[in-house]
Amino acid sequence: MVLSLYFAMNANKKKFSNYFLSFLLLVLSVRIIKSVFFYFNPDLSNVFIQIGLSACVLIGPFLYLYIKSQTSDEKLNWVGHTLPYFIGIVVLGILYPYVEHQAVWSRWIVKGIYIQWFVYIAFSTKDIWTIFMKLKRGEKVVNSDVWLLSIYCGVALIWLAYCIAAYTSYIIGALSFTFILYLIILLLVFRNNQTSTFFQEKEKYKNKELDAVTIEDVKQKIALIVERELFLNPQLTLDETAKELKLSKHVLSQYLNEQMGKSFTNVINEYRIEKAKVLLHSQNNYTIEAVGYDCGFNSKSTFFSTFKKITGKTPSEFQKSSSN
Repeated sequence: MVLSLYFAMNANKKKFSNYFLSFLLLVLSVRIIKSVFFYFNPDLSNVFIQIGLSACVLIGPFLYLYIKSQTSDEKLNWVGHTLPYFIGIVVLGILYPYVEHQAVWSRWIVKGIYIQWFVYIAFSTKDIWTIFMKLKRGEKVVNSDVWLLSIYCGVALIWLAYCIAAYTSYIIGALSFTFILYLIILLLVFRNNQTSTFFQEKEKYKNKELDAVTIEDVKQKIALIVERELFLNPQLTLDETAKELKLSKHVLSQYLNEQMGKSFTNVINEYRIEKAKVLLHSQNNYTIEAVGYDCGFNSKSTFFSTFKKITGKTPSEFQKSSSN
């Protein structure tokens, strides 16, 4: 639960997909808490047993959503994968409370939940299959692959542990979770890049070449940055620009890097400098500092250094030369 909170807090600062990981750990924890308490206290209230079993209905969906968000740029319908199951298990819990319908839960509801959990594991297998193929071919796997594989195998092992618990020991699920939790913490401790978002590699665009249609589409939309003067916003980010242009941020970033050979920041600064050159040439009543702020720069020093880097002149030198 502490790890779940940790990932949720980091999702605010780094990556939305970590919410999926946070909720995955949370529902797994609820399920395991129920197992441990019931194993050591068979007289545990049936309400807690019902809550623990109900949590399983969201394990599969959150596993799938997290892996999908890490392996694909598709927009995920996370509400469709979680809300119906949540509402369904709540309604079933009201209509058939575990206290009064233990047989119904054991024979139908729990089996249904475990089948649904397995189906989502199967869905996740499709998205993680390339990593298995890398291992089969003996290719090198990057840290992000190891991370996703650990999460996937961990959840699959916990599912298997509970499925065979009737033939082994009920506590085996909790022991499996402990092992997986240890592995996750170990990966976190030894991650080699402190600036990455949980093993998000710098090789962003590997094996994801942009096709000709996409390149032409982005090329046309890039012009809207100048047309709408989006660069005048000093707080403009890659995410905001991508949303404004109705593009994936990954596609936009990849286009700028591969087709223009520039980073997002460099492109925006060039647009700002072009705007500043126009103002310096035509608006003599503007102070140079005011021009910088009007063009989207946060400070005078940033404006001066960027202007000199791009034009080879300071703003005042450019203004003098243009007036002459």
